[in-house]
Amino acid sequence: MTIWEASAGGLFSAPVISDKFSTGSNSATIPEQIVGRDGAITVPYAGRVQVAGRTTRAVQTVIEQALAGKAIQPQVLVNVLRPISNSVTVGGEAVGAARVPLSVKGDRLLDVIASAGGVKVPVSEAYVELARGRTTARVPLARVIADPHENIFMQANDVLTLVRDPQTFFAVGATGVNAEIPFNSDGISLAQALAKAGGLQDFRSDPEGVFIFRYENPSIARELRLDAPLPSRGDEVPIVYRLDLRNPNSLFIEQKFRMANRDLVYVSNAPLVDVGKVIGIFNTVLSPAAAASSVAADATVFH
Repeated sequence: MTIWEASAGGLFSAPVISDKFSTGSNSATIPEQIVGRDGAITVPYAGRVQVAGRTTRAVQTVIEQALAGKAIQPQVLVNVLRPISNSVTVGGEAVGAARVPLSVKGDRLLDVIASAGGVKVPVSEAYVELARGRTTARVPLARVIADPHENIFMQANDVLTLVRDPQTFFAVGATGVNAEIPFNSDGISLAQALAKAGGLQDFRSDPEGVFIFRYENPSIARELRLDAPLPSRGDEVPIVYRLDLRNPNSLFIEQKFRMANRDLVYVSNAPLVDVGKVIGIFNTVLSPAAAASSVAADATVFH
Protein backbone atom coordinates (compact mmCIF):
# COMPACT_ATOMS: atom_id res chain seq x y z
CA MET A 1 0.00 0.00 0.00
CA THR A 2 1.02 3.61 -0.54
CA ILE A 3 -0.08 6.48 1.68
CA TRP A 4 -0.05 10.13 0.57
CA GLU A 5 -0.44 13.28 2.61
CA ALA A 6 -1.61 16.66 1.43
CA SER A 7 1.55 18.50 2.56
CA ALA A 8 5.00 17.89 3.94
CA GLY A 9 5.80 17.40 7.59
CA GLY A 10 3.26 14.69 8.27
CA LEU A 11 3.59 11.09 9.40
CA PHE A 12 4.30 9.71 5.93
CA SER A 13 5.89 12.73 4.22
CA ALA A 14 9.30 14.33 4.28
CA PRO A 15 10.03 17.02 6.87
CA VAL A 16 9.76 20.72 5.95
CA ILE A 17 13.13 22.53 5.77
CA SER A 18 11.70 25.93 4.92
CA ASP A 19 8.41 27.63 4.19
CA LYS A 20 8.48 26.46 0.56
CA PHE A 21 10.67 23.33 0.35
CA SER A 22 10.81 19.82 1.77
CA THR A 23 13.42 17.08 1.52
CA GLY A 24 11.31 14.63 -0.49
CA SER A 25 7.88 13.40 -1.51
CA ASN A 26 4.67 13.47 0.48
CA SER A 27 4.08 9.71 0.29
CA ALA A 28 5.35 6.46 1.76
CA THR A 29 5.14 2.88 0.51
CA ILE A 30 4.40 0.30 3.18
CA PRO A 31 6.24 -3.05 2.78
CA GLU A 32 4.24 -6.05 1.62
CA GLN A 33 1.83 -7.22 4.31
CA ILE A 34 0.65 -10.82 4.67
CA VAL A 35 -2.94 -11.23 5.78
CA GLY A 36 -2.89 -12.97 9.15
CA ARG A 37 -5.12 -15.76 10.40
CA ASP A 38 -7.29 -13.10 12.00
CA GLY A 39 -7.93 -11.62 8.53
CA ALA A 40 -6.10 -8.39 9.33
CA ILE A 41 -2.88 -6.55 8.43
CA THR A 42 -0.79 -4.06 10.36
CA VAL A 43 -0.67 -0.44 9.19
CA PRO A 44 1.63 2.08 10.94
CA TYR A 45 -0.35 4.45 13.20
CA ALA A 46 -3.58 2.66 12.25
CA GLY A 47 -2.97 -0.63 14.06
CA ARG A 48 -4.57 -3.88 12.95
CA VAL A 49 -6.92 -3.33 10.02
CA GLN A 50 -9.46 -6.01 9.09
CA VAL A 51 -9.19 -6.78 5.36
CA ALA A 52 -10.72 -10.27 4.97
CA GLY A 53 -14.02 -10.11 3.11
CA ARG A 54 -13.45 -6.52 1.93
CA THR A 55 -12.58 -5.03 -1.42
CA THR A 56 -9.41 -2.98 -1.88
CA ARG A 57 -11.48 0.20 -2.07
CA ALA A 58 -13.16 -0.62 1.25
CA VAL A 59 -9.77 -1.29 2.87
CA GLN A 60 -8.51 2.07 1.59
CA THR A 61 -11.45 3.83 3.22
CA VAL A 62 -10.91 2.02 6.54
CA ILE A 63 -7.23 2.98 6.63
CA GLU A 64 -7.94 6.60 5.72
CA GLN A 65 -10.49 6.81 8.55
CA ALA A 66 -8.03 5.23 11.00
CA LEU A 67 -5.34 7.78 10.04
CA ALA A 68 -7.67 10.78 10.15
CA GLY A 69 -6.42 13.28 12.71
CA LYS A 70 -2.95 11.68 12.70
CA ALA A 71 -1.84 12.21 9.11
CA ILE A 72 -2.42 15.30 6.95
CA GLN A 73 -5.48 14.49 4.81
CA PRO A 74 -4.28 10.94 4.08
CA GLN A 75 -5.02 9.22 0.79
CA VAL A 76 -4.38 5.46 0.54
CA LEU A 77 -3.88 3.13 -2.44
CA VAL A 78 -4.07 -0.64 -1.79
CA ASN A 79 -3.10 -3.39 -4.26
CA VAL A 80 -3.37 -7.15 -3.78
CA LEU A 81 -0.03 -8.59 -4.91
CA ARG A 82 -0.56 -12.33 -4.41
CA PRO A 83 -4.19 -13.31 -3.80
CA ILE A 84 -3.44 -16.74 -2.31
CA SER A 85 -7.08 -17.34 -1.37
CA ASN A 86 -8.07 -16.87 -5.03
CA SER A 87 -5.41 -18.98 -6.69
CA VAL A 88 -4.89 -22.31 -8.42
CA THR A 89 -2.12 -24.76 -7.59
CA VAL A 90 -0.28 -25.99 -10.71
CA GLY A 91 2.14 -28.92 -10.52
CA GLY A 92 3.45 -31.95 -12.35
CA GLU A 93 5.01 -31.41 -15.76
CA ALA A 94 4.50 -27.64 -15.71
CA VAL A 95 7.57 -25.55 -16.49
CA GLY A 96 7.02 -23.44 -13.38
CA ALA A 97 5.01 -25.29 -10.72
CA ALA A 98 3.44 -22.64 -8.50
CA ARG A 99 0.27 -21.14 -7.06
CA VAL A 100 -1.18 -19.05 -9.86
CA PRO A 101 -3.49 -16.19 -8.79
CA LEU A 102 -6.75 -15.82 -10.68
CA SER A 103 -7.58 -12.50 -12.26
CA VAL A 104 -10.81 -10.59 -11.65
CA LYS A 105 -12.12 -11.30 -15.17
CA GLY A 106 -11.66 -15.07 -14.69
CA ASP A 107 -9.04 -17.42 -16.10
CA ARG A 108 -9.55 -20.54 -18.16
CA LEU A 109 -7.54 -23.74 -17.88
CA LEU A 110 -5.13 -22.88 -20.71
CA ASP A 111 -4.61 -19.39 -19.24
CA VAL A 112 -3.44 -20.90 -15.96
CA ILE A 113 -1.13 -23.36 -17.74
CA ALA A 114 0.38 -20.48 -19.71
CA SER A 115 0.88 -18.48 -16.50
CA ALA A 116 2.80 -21.45 -15.08
CA GLY A 117 5.15 -21.43 -18.07
CA GLY A 118 3.47 -24.11 -20.17
CA VAL A 119 4.29 -27.84 -20.22
CA LYS A 120 7.70 -29.52 -20.39
CA VAL A 121 6.54 -32.49 -22.47
CA PRO A 122 4.97 -32.82 -25.94
CA VAL A 123 1.30 -31.91 -26.04
CA SER A 124 0.43 -35.35 -27.42
CA GLU A 125 1.84 -36.96 -24.24
CA ALA A 126 0.39 -34.52 -21.71
CA TYR A 127 -2.78 -35.05 -19.67
CA VAL A 128 -4.58 -32.49 -17.52
CA GLU A 129 -5.71 -33.75 -14.12
CA LEU A 130 -8.00 -31.33 -12.31
CA ALA A 131 -8.99 -31.81 -8.67
CA ARG A 132 -11.90 -29.66 -7.49
CA GLY A 133 -13.24 -30.45 -4.07
CA ARG A 134 -13.76 -34.20 -3.92
CA THR A 135 -13.93 -34.65 -7.69
CA THR A 136 -10.99 -35.39 -9.98
CA ALA A 137 -11.14 -35.43 -13.79
CA ARG A 138 -8.47 -36.25 -16.36
CA VAL A 139 -8.44 -35.36 -20.07
CA PRO A 140 -5.72 -35.13 -22.74
CA LEU A 141 -4.24 -31.67 -23.13
CA ALA A 142 -4.65 -31.99 -26.91
CA ARG A 143 -8.41 -32.38 -26.38
CA VAL A 144 -8.52 -29.21 -24.27
CA ILE A 145 -6.72 -27.31 -27.02
CA ALA A 146 -8.95 -28.67 -29.79
CA ASP A 147 -12.30 -28.33 -27.99
CA PRO A 148 -13.13 -24.87 -26.51
CA HIS A 149 -15.78 -26.45 -24.28
CA GLU A 150 -13.03 -28.35 -22.43
CA ASN A 151 -11.16 -25.11 -21.72
CA ILE A 152 -13.23 -24.41 -18.60
CA PHE A 153 -12.96 -21.52 -16.13
CA MET A 154 -10.83 -22.25 -13.09
CA GLN A 155 -12.01 -21.75 -9.53
CA ALA A 156 -10.19 -20.82 -6.36
CA ASN A 157 -8.35 -23.71 -4.66
CA ASP A 158 -8.40 -25.90 -7.79
CA VAL A 159 -5.40 -28.24 -8.05
CA LEU A 160 -4.13 -28.69 -11.59
CA THR A 161 -1.59 -31.44 -12.28
CA LEU A 162 0.02 -31.95 -15.68
CA VAL A 163 0.81 -35.63 -16.16
CA ARG A 164 2.99 -37.21 -18.83
CA ASP A 165 1.50 -40.38 -20.31
CA PRO A 166 3.13 -41.38 -23.64
CA GLN A 167 0.62 -42.79 -26.12
CA THR A 168 1.69 -46.25 -27.28
CA PHE A 169 0.32 -49.39 -28.91
CA PHE A 170 1.51 -53.00 -29.00
CA ALA A 171 2.30 -54.81 -32.27
CA VAL A 172 2.50 -58.61 -32.15
CA GLY A 173 2.24 -61.47 -34.60
CA ALA A 174 3.28 -61.43 -38.25
CA THR A 175 4.45 -57.81 -38.34
CA GLY A 176 7.87 -56.41 -39.09
CA VAL A 177 8.37 -55.36 -35.47
CA ASN A 178 6.94 -56.93 -32.32
CA ALA A 179 7.19 -54.23 -29.67
CA GLU A 180 5.49 -51.42 -27.79
CA ILE A 181 5.54 -48.50 -30.23
CA PRO A 182 4.92 -44.82 -29.35
CA PHE A 183 2.52 -42.68 -31.36
CA ASN A 184 4.96 -39.73 -31.50
CA SER A 185 2.06 -37.55 -32.64
CA ASP A 186 -1.40 -36.40 -31.66
CA GLY A 187 -3.20 -39.61 -32.56
CA ILE A 188 -2.55 -42.03 -35.42
CA SER A 189 -4.65 -44.25 -37.67
CA LEU A 190 -4.47 -48.02 -38.00
CA ALA A 191 -2.68 -47.61 -41.32
CA GLN A 192 0.00 -45.48 -39.63
CA ALA A 193 0.27 -47.99 -36.79
CA LEU A 194 0.87 -50.88 -39.20
CA ALA A 195 3.48 -48.81 -41.00
CA LYS A 196 5.25 -48.06 -37.69
CA ALA A 197 5.22 -51.79 -36.94
CA GLY A 198 6.99 -52.56 -40.23
CA GLY A 199 3.87 -53.64 -42.10
CA LEU A 200 2.67 -57.19 -42.68
CA GLN A 201 5.31 -59.84 -43.45
CA ASP A 202 4.86 -61.01 -47.04
CA PHE A 203 5.53 -64.75 -46.55
CA ARG A 204 4.05 -65.14 -43.09
CA SER A 205 1.06 -62.86 -42.45
CA ASP A 206 -2.60 -63.46 -43.22
CA PRO A 207 -4.13 -60.22 -44.63
CA GLU A 208 -7.55 -61.48 -43.56
CA GLY A 209 -6.48 -61.69 -39.92
CA VAL A 210 -5.68 -58.18 -38.67
CA PHE A 211 -7.09 -57.79 -35.16
CA ILE A 212 -7.27 -54.82 -32.79
CA PHE A 213 -7.80 -55.61 -29.09
CA ARG A 214 -9.20 -52.72 -27.06
CA TYR A 215 -11.12 -51.89 -23.88
CA GLU A 216 -14.10 -49.77 -24.89
CA ASN A 217 -16.65 -47.70 -23.00
CA PRO A 218 -19.86 -49.69 -22.30
CA SER A 219 -21.88 -47.18 -24.35
CA ILE A 220 -19.81 -47.99 -27.44
CA ALA A 221 -20.13 -51.71 -26.80
CA ARG A 222 -23.92 -51.34 -26.54
CA GLU A 223 -24.06 -49.58 -29.92
CA LEU A 224 -22.01 -52.34 -31.53
CA ARG A 225 -24.16 -55.11 -30.11
CA LEU A 226 -27.39 -54.32 -28.33
CA ASP A 227 -27.90 -57.81 -26.90
CA ALA A 228 -24.39 -58.15 -25.44
CA PRO A 229 -24.16 -58.59 -21.64
CA LEU A 230 -22.41 -55.54 -20.21
CA PRO A 231 -20.90 -54.90 -16.77
CA SER A 232 -23.26 -53.16 -14.36
CA ARG A 233 -20.64 -50.92 -12.73
CA GLY A 234 -19.53 -49.13 -15.85
CA ASP A 235 -16.25 -51.01 -16.27
CA GLU A 236 -14.63 -51.00 -19.69
CA VAL A 237 -15.61 -53.79 -22.06
CA PRO A 238 -12.99 -55.83 -23.98
CA ILE A 239 -13.71 -55.71 -27.72
CA VAL A 240 -11.86 -57.22 -30.68
CA TYR A 241 -12.05 -55.56 -34.10
CA ARG A 242 -11.15 -57.64 -37.18
CA LEU A 243 -10.09 -56.26 -40.54
CA ASP A 244 -9.77 -58.13 -43.85
CA LEU A 245 -7.16 -56.31 -45.90
CA ARG A 246 -7.97 -58.43 -48.97
CA ASN A 247 -11.14 -56.36 -49.21
CA PRO A 248 -10.33 -53.01 -50.92
CA ASN A 249 -12.83 -51.22 -48.66
CA SER A 250 -10.70 -52.19 -45.67
CA LEU A 251 -7.82 -50.12 -47.04
CA PHE A 252 -10.00 -47.03 -46.61
CA ILE A 253 -11.26 -48.14 -43.22
CA GLU A 254 -7.76 -48.55 -41.79
CA GLN A 255 -7.00 -44.93 -42.71
CA LYS A 256 -10.03 -43.72 -40.72
CA PHE A 257 -9.74 -46.14 -37.78
CA ARG A 258 -8.14 -44.15 -34.94
CA MET A 259 -5.81 -45.95 -32.57
CA ALA A 260 -6.32 -45.59 -28.81
CA ASN A 261 -3.69 -45.64 -26.10
CA ARG A 262 -2.56 -49.19 -25.18
CA ASP A 263 -4.28 -50.81 -28.17
CA LEU A 264 -2.91 -54.21 -29.20
CA VAL A 265 -2.57 -54.96 -32.92
CA TYR A 266 -2.23 -58.64 -33.79
CA VAL A 267 -1.62 -59.99 -37.29
CA SER A 268 -2.22 -63.74 -37.56
CA ASN A 269 -0.10 -66.17 -39.54
CA ALA A 270 -1.22 -67.43 -42.92
CA PRO A 271 -2.59 -71.04 -42.88
CA LEU A 272 0.34 -72.35 -44.96
CA VAL A 273 2.79 -71.02 -42.38
CA ASP A 274 1.56 -73.60 -39.86
CA VAL A 275 1.90 -76.34 -42.50
CA GLY A 276 5.43 -75.17 -43.20
CA LYS A 277 6.24 -75.38 -39.49
CA VAL A 278 5.06 -79.01 -39.38
CA ILE A 279 7.09 -79.91 -42.47
CA GLY A 280 10.09 -78.23 -40.92
CA ILE A 281 9.71 -80.35 -37.78
CA PHE A 282 9.60 -83.56 -39.85
CA ASN A 283 12.65 -82.47 -41.80
CA THR A 284 14.50 -81.87 -38.56
CA VAL A 285 13.61 -85.34 -37.29
CA LEU A 286 14.27 -87.19 -40.55
CA SER A 287 17.48 -85.41 -41.55
CA PRO A 288 19.80 -87.42 -39.20
CA ALA A 289 18.32 -90.74 -40.42
CA ALA A 290 18.69 -89.73 -44.05
CA ALA A 291 22.28 -88.66 -43.44
CA ALA A 292 23.08 -92.03 -41.77
CA SER A 293 21.59 -93.97 -44.70
CA SER A 294 23.67 -91.96 -47.13
CA VAL A 295 26.87 -92.68 -45.21
CA ALA A 296 26.06 -96.43 -45.06
CA ALA A 297 25.43 -96.52 -48.80
CA ASP A 298 28.70 -94.76 -49.52
CA ALA A 299 30.54 -97.22 -47.27
CA THR A 300 29.03 -100.23 -49.13
CA VAL A 301 30.00 -98.86 -52.52
CA PHE A 302 33.55 -98.24 -51.30
CA HIS A 303 33.86 -101.82 -50.03
